[in-house]
Amino acid sequence: MVTQGGIILDPINLERSTTKKVTLRLIPFLFLCFTISILDRVNIGFAALQMNEDLGFSNAVFGLGAGIFFLGYFLLEVPGSAMMTKVGARRWISRIMITWAVIAILMAFIQTPWQFYTARFLLGVAEASFYPCMVFYLSGFYQTKHHAKAIAGFMIAIPGANAIGSPLSTYLLGIDWLNMAGWQWLFILEAIPALILGIICFFYLDDKLEDVKWLTNEEKKWLIDVTTKEKLEKQEAKHYTFAQALKDRDVLTLSLGYFFWMVGYYGIVMFLPTISEGLSKTTSLSTHAMGWILGLMYVCAMVTMMLVSNHSDKKNERRFHVVACLVTSGVALIISSYVASMNIVLSFVFLTISLCGAFGAYSPFWAIPPSFLTEAAAAGAIALINSIGNLGGFFGPYIVGYIKDLTGSFNASMTFLGISMFVASFIVAFLLKQSGRAIKKNTVDRLEKTS
Repeated sequence: MVTQGGIILDPINLERSTTKKVTLRLIPFLFLCFTISILDRVNIGFAALQMNEDLGFSNAVFGLGAGIFFLGYFLLEVPGSAMMTKVGARRWISRIMITWAVIAILMAFIQTPWQFYTARFLLGVAEASFYPCMVFYLSGFYQTKHHAKAIAGFMIAIPGANAIGSPLSTYLLGIDWLNMAGWQWLFILEAIPALILGIICFFYLDDKLEDVKWLTNEEKKWLIDVTTKEKLEKQEAKHYTFAQALKDRDVLTLSLGYFFWMVGYYGIVMFLPTISEGLSKTTSLSTHAMGWILGLMYVCAMVTMMLVSNHSDKKNERRFHVVACLVTSGVALIISSYVASMNIVLSFVFLTISLCGAFGAYSPFWAIPPSFLTEAAAAGAIALINSIGNLGGFFGPYIVGYIKDLTGSFNASMTFLGISMFVASFIVAFLLKQSGRAIKKNTVDRLEKTS
């Protein structure tokens, strides 16, 4: 038994109180940072509603510019994560946020396709390694069995940013100040919070568990002991360096599956405002009203993420939660495109289901790498998976724009994206060996007894 403030705590209550404090300290702040990151990444889709016409950009030009972000992201993702392990996550996350904020503001002043491509590429370079830094950072403060919920805690920022950003972005499009268009103010005003949070981050986060001052000595000792013992358990099964993790079969398999998933995912997200605008014309919805509908769709995706992550942790199963979500997303996406001409409301329902599936797979998927890798190896693996996977963010929007210009319809594009989701689910279901389960079923109980 351990005492805390004169109160006797058994291992279960000590775990509960420690995990609660870690969650309250880290998750809301990281959620806010990640929300701003996603908002600055995908607001290009809403800017396109005005920007493409103002600057004379075709769907293919826009698709290439939207996707080229991920080329910069790809090139710097692994080197950035390696740098993070040397300088510390706190400094690196702060640097990332400040530099991407500056470049996001410069997006407001582009005039030509090449300026558009350059700014989006540099934005990807600036933001590279942000997500793997967040996952790696959290893995140092949580037991393996809590990873899915912890990851979901800040990853709901992805649909959350879209839920907030959809009505916000469509509102900002209506601003006309200082002879600048709404899409220009959209880039400027949505980038300023990243600059502020980047500065706060440097002072708010701790580089490692041993540095924290917001846990009691008993809580800190318990958490250090249990996470250290888990690391040793993982290293007994598979002890990798940063470089070795990049060549692991399961890491490469996860990377390939994530690539096809992101082709489908970003193809949907980047063009969803444009697709929805076309669907809403027959109902005479205003642009701002459409923003609220899109926001509601993303709220549904947020709820799905939390439900899937909780169920995944409860069942201690990752792989087939991912597969079920991706298959659902692919099927719903294809159905949505072909029922649009018959029933617009039904088409939006299936689009919402597709979004829910695409987002629901996130937390169980990203709980897999930390389940069998530790420290620098985990950082390298997460970076590689995210790097290769996000190349899909380049191909998805570009292919959608190209096919739309070629055929004049989004039907063929949506079918292609749905098939990409199916391919991703096949890879995770049949080629991946790692299950993502927490190490040794009785390990946690045994570790708690020795704490």
